[in-house]
Amino acid sequence: MSRIAFIGLGNMGGPMALNLIKAGHDLVVFDLAAAAVKAAADAGAKAVASAQEAVKDAEVVVTMLPASKHVEGVYLGEPALIDHIAAGTLVLECSTIAPESARKVADAARGKGIRMIDAPVSGGTGGAVAGTLTFIVGGEAEDLEAARPYLEKMGKNIFHAGAAGAGQVAKICNNMLLGILMAGTSEALALGAANGLDPKVLSDIIAKSSGRNWATELYNPWPGVMEHAPASKNYAGGFGVDLMLKDLGLAAESALNSRASVPLGELARNLYSLHSSQGSGGLDFSSILNLYKK
Repeated sequence: MSRIAFIGLGNMGGPMALNLIKAGHDLVVFDLAAAAVKAAADAGAKAVASAQEAVKDAEVVVTMLPASKHVEGVYLGEPALIDHIAAGTLVLECSTIAPESARKVADAARGKGIRMIDAPVSGGTGGAVAGTLTFIVGGEAEDLEAARPYLEKMGKNIFHAGAAGAGQVAKICNNMLLGILMAGTSEALALGAANGLDPKVLSDIIAKSSGRNWATELYNPWPGVMEHAPASKNYAGGFGVDLMLKDLGLAAESALNSRASVPLGELARNLYSLHSSQGSGGLDFSSILNLYKK
C-alpha cells in the first residue's frame, strides 16, 4: 500500500480520503479545519501540522481545495509546496479551478520533475461517500495510468479529457450545464406546485418524460421528494451555492477567453448570484428552488 498525503478534507475531500484509508493506504492528512482532520485521524490517518509536513516522503499527493487561488497559493506560494515534494512523486489535483491555473501549476510541477494530473470530480457528496465519483482528467496518459489505482478507490468513472488543464475545461462545461439544469428544474417544479400539482408526482412524471435530468432523478430540489437529497435536510451539506457560483464564474471566464457564447450559463450565474446575496451562499445549490417558491 502507498503512503499518500491528502490535503483538503472538506465535504468532498473528507469522504474521498476515508475511501483511500478503507482501501488500506497509509494517509497523512492536513486541513485548516480541526474537526475535519480529527475525523480522518479517527479513521486511521496521521494528522500533521502543515501541508509541507504532509508531503514529506509521500509517494502520492492528493489535493482537494476550494478555488484557483488556494491551489496556486498552496503549490506556488510561500512556502511553495512543490519545493517540498520529491521528484517523481505523483500528484492528483482534484479541485475545480480555472484551466489556466491548472496548467500553470502543472508546468511548475513538471519543472521540478513532479508528475501531476488535474482530476476534478463530479458526483456530489453522495458520490464522494459511496466512492462512485467521476474523475475528469487532464495530463499525460502514463500519469493517469499511474493514478488509476487510487482514483478507482474513490470513483467509478474515469475519463481522460486531454492534456493538462483539459480536465478542468470539461468539468467547467459539466458544472455550467448542471447549474442551468438545477435552475430550470426548480423553476418547473415551482410552476407545477403553484398550479396545484404535487411536486413528487410532477418529479416522477418528468423523470419518465423528455424533461428528465440528473436533478429530477438523483438530486431533487424540492424538500421531501428524495429522502437523502440535501433539499430534505434543509439544504445542508452537499455542493454549496457559492461553489456553484464560483464554477459558473469559471465558465464565464473561459467563454470570454475563447470568445464562446454562453447566454444560459450567464443567466444561471446571475440567478445564483442573486440567491447567494440573499444569505444562501452556504446552502446546497439545489436551494435555488427558494427563488421560485411562493
